Amino acid sequence: MRERFTETLKDAIRAKDTRRMSTLRLIQAAIKDRDIANRGAGKDPVSDEDILQILTKMIKQREESATIYEENARLELAQQERDEIAIIRQFLPQQLPEEEVRELCKSVVSETGASGLRDMGKCMNVLKERYPGQMDFSKACGMVKGLLQ
Repeated sequence: MRERFTETLKDAIRAKDTRRMSTLRLIQAAIKDRDIANRGAGKDPVSDEDILQILTKMIKQREESATIYEENARLELAQQERDEIAIIRQFLPQQLPEEEVRELCKSVVSETGASGLRDMGKCMNVLKERYPGQMDFSKACGMVKGLLQ
């Protein structure tokens, strides 16, 4: 994935696409920060799975910012955040449709033998392990919670 970011950044520089360049540089900086933190803790450099988690977190941060900007009538800033979200999403796997997420939640609940809300963490860990970056885990969490109640 790192090579993909580098190549996309080169293309953005050639095209003089400033929004894309700045977003890609932010992604690379976040990955480098995590690499440095891992090095300090004696861990391996960031894997592709970790990169997916970083990208998902960046999208969530930008969605929250866009919402706040819209509430405060700063529509141009909200649009900038949404543009960055679109750029970041290009590097994530295709999101699963809501109905498929619901079915996967049902199968994980039955597979793990979850019987109550105390087993919710176990179910969510299985979903996060199997489908990183492929679903909105906050929505999946609500679905699992509904199944376990």
